[in-house]
Amino acid sequence: MDNKQYRLSVTIITLNEADRIGRCLESVKDLADEIIVLDSGSTDGTLDIVRQYTDQVFETDWPGYGIQKQRALEKAQYDWVLAIDADEALDPELQESVRQLLSEPRGSKVAIQMPWGVTVYNKRLDHGRSARSPLRMVWRDGASFTDAQVHEKILHAPGETVTLKGRLLHFTSRNYGHALDKSANYAWLGSQKYFAKGKRCHTLISPILRSFWTFIQIYLLRGGFLDGSVGFLIALNYAQNSFNKYAGLWTLTRMEKLEKKGKL
Repeated sequence: MDNKQYRLSVTIITLNEADRIGRCLESVKDLADEIIVLDSGSTDGTLDIVRQYTDQVFETDWPGYGIQKQRALEKAQYDWVLAIDADEALDPELQESVRQLLSEPRGSKVAIQMPWGVTVYNKRLDHGRSARSPLRMVWRDGASFTDAQVHEKILHAPGETVTLKGRLLHFTSRNYGHALDKSANYAWLGSQKYFAKGKRCHTLISPILRSFWTFIQIYLLRGGFLDGSVGFLIALNYAQNSFNKYAGLWTLTRMEKLEKKGKL
């Protein structure tokens, strides 16, 4: 830490993450110059855990993922900002990569990707949709989040994007029931997002074809089969999510048509 040229703000948004937030905070506590947490109504002891690591805790309403993460970003004071989710944690190799990044000249670097280590049912997935490196860290000047309700994006100033070594462990679901609830919520939010942007779905053939193609992409083309039985289950879950998202869009399209015809 003595060799740092740059300082790091870590931002996290929370809601009832008592079973996961400690692991997240432990993985960044020795890297961060400040930890900023925005909580939207936790009732499970999340805030008691968070306050053991930081006094920058803010209780807010819930405006959606993008706006909430932007609120946290606006509170960050330092050069680099690591926007990490409560169900994520940096493994030791990634921690060292971040430490090295903070200790060397920045050059033109403005955005940092971190290889995912999605972990479900006690197995880390290395293939399929999990074989990605999401953008989690940005140079603060010129950075912002889109205001999407879900699947928000980080925008950043022009410059170089690099991928660090190590894994950003992602404990995406507590159990299968939680996975189903989370998937259904994201699918419906996605339906509404597409509808608001003017996208329409006029036939249920579309959700069927999209779900089939999603499975082919994740399980076969991206090598999900290499993750064994868990990889097969996850590919099916993503296919189901794709079907639900476009089926939801179909229902919104149908109701819009009926309303225009005066049948509602």
